[in-house]
Amino acid sequence: MLVDSHCHLNFPELAGRVDEALARMRENGVTHALCISVTLQEFPQVRALAERYPHIYASVGVHPDYAEVPVVTEQELVALADHRKVVAIGETGLDYYRIKGGAEWQRERFRTHIRAARRSRKPLVIHMRDAAEDTLRIMQEERAGEVGGVMHCFTGSWKEAQAAIELGFLISFSGIVTFKNATALKEVARQVPLERMLIETDSPYLAPVPFRGKTNEPALVKHVAEEIARLRDLSLEQVASATSDNFFKLFRIDSTRGADSAA
Repeated sequence: MLVDSHCHLNFPELAGRVDEALARMRENGVTHALCISVTLQEFPQVRALAERYPHIYASVGVHPDYAEVPVVTEQELVALADHRKVVAIGETGLDYYRIKGGAEWQRERFRTHIRAARRSRKPLVIHMRDAAEDTLRIMQEERAGEVGGVMHCFTGSWKEAQAAIELGFLISFSGIVTFKNATALKEVARQVPLERMLIETDSPYLAPVPFRGKTNEPALVKHVAEEIARLRDLSLEQVASATSDNFFKLFRIDSTRGADSAA
């Protein structure tokens, strides 16, 4: 059993062929996936996918890259999270990679998401790019550890991973860990305790080797698991079982619910 803890099935690259992508999930033993919201405007698409397919779940949130979208409120997030298939708040966090000018709006939006997560008692899906110090500081200040969550598509250092783990968060690895030049990240993947690890595709982006440069999809999470198994001298089954168990525990999902749809 494998699980894709972070994908974007509603994005244009996949939205027109969701049934095909889910069929390939079944063929590759991927039983469940979490479809991630990046704006409130497209959240209804994400929720609709979760409502349509028993083995697909949803998050609600606004990605830090979207400066132009309306201000999101704590009340909006809490209300939208009140749904049986919405299991997380996010994708939220900080991204200073392309930012021009001040980033206070990003930090305030991040704080809003953490507060909403604490009110709704649902874990956070956190995006962190070129902003580790501020991200971890705000997580601590806003008591994000009360609900926990996952550092998605992690590309930071072992020290940063340790800090997130100490705050009660899991570390999720994407197809980047399969890239030949990702030597530092491969070392982090060797060190993160298996019980604190998730795997993901972040599809349609970041397809793992040997599909690098092509459209990614949930079925390809198997290659992420295979690389971690290789790095840690474990079997694929050990990595698949641990990361799936971690997923179900973090997001409080019944592992048998929807499994027949993916069988």
